[in-house]
Amino acid sequence: MRPLTLDWFSGFLLDLATPVGTALGVTLALLLARHYLFQWLGRLAARTTTRLDEVLIESLRTPTALWCVALGLMAGLEAAPLPRGLATWGTSLVAALVIFSVTMVVANALARGLQHVGQRVQMETAVTGLGTTLIKTIVFTLGGLLILGSLGISITPLLAALGVGGLAVGLALQDTLGNLFAGVHILVEKPVRLGDYVKLETGQEGYVTDIGWRTTRIRMLPNNMVIVPNAKLAQTILTNYYLPEQRMALLIPVSVSYNSDPEQVEKILVEEASRAAGEVPGLLADPPPFVRFIPGFGESSLDFTLICQVREFVDQYLAQHELRKRIFRRFNQEGIEIPFPQRVVHVRDGAERPSSLVVWDPGAHKEEAP
Repeated sequence: MRPLTLDWFSGFLLDLATPVGTALGVTLALLLARHYLFQWLGRLAARTTTRLDEVLIESLRTPTALWCVALGLMAGLEAAPLPRGLATWGTSLVAALVIFSVTMVVANALARGLQHVGQRVQMETAVTGLGTTLIKTIVFTLGGLLILGSLGISITPLLAALGVGGLAVGLALQDTLGNLFAGVHILVEKPVRLGDYVKLETGQEGYVTDIGWRTTRIRMLPNNMVIVPNAKLAQTILTNYYLPEQRMALLIPVSVSYNSDPEQVEKILVEEASRAAGEVPGLLADPPPFVRFIPGFGESSLDFTLICQVREFVDQYLAQHELRKRIFRRFNQEGIEIPFPQRVVHVRDGAERPSSLVVWDPGAHKEEAP
């Protein structure tokens, strides 16, 4: 073994200084050139109307730094007096690093590009978490196989081992795989889509914000998030208020006294609803509102139903609020009474004839007391 003398150590440092200096110099020069290149590309992208160029620039920002480091390492390896085997191994490692960075570029660019295009053409599959996850999984799997090939590792035995172990993994991950395929089923069949307002069988309701590889997220009106496994969502009975379209009918029950004229009541309700359609946000004038004498003859009132259209589900709350105020004010002006429920109680005292007493009791029926 060669003794560790000062001359040997000085020679080792001199031999190491050349490749290290080369690697650092090339890396710094490339990073500086990359900095100015991205500044120029940013100014160029700001002049265009599309966002696809910005998506591509953001996807290249991190991997290009790895490319600069990889090229610097390659230059250092070329300048280093290394044995052939060690130099070959180092070159393969740098090539694997380049392949990994290219895989990152392709995966991020495809995911972001499909999200951008999907939002413009309303393609729900591209903008969901499940869609981007599937794209990145496929790209990184192919990139991993290429990296193993560049390192000289045969992938045939690996694929055979994965095929044998796939059965055990599938049995262990039944719930996870069930949720994954249920999510794919939801994206293909589209019983719910991103942005839809839905109500589950269990009573929760809100906007669908994301369909992931395992769960679907629903944002409720109080701004809480309901997280539902895809398998349960695919099996549950739900109401989608955005299918077949967002517009929906709003039914408002109105009760008036038996002394009222049904024709006058119908005219007033239609007039107030038509006037409000141009003033209340979300209340539609087309198709025009109309009134039906339904349910009809109540126990203490004439019962009508005002039917109009709102733009979407949540618009019904403001529309009902404003319409009820306008109807109540108009009824007071026209002298139309909104009755309250009553019942007649007959009191019998021995052989005397019964006497009648009208008692206010909301929601009660006519009864006869012995």
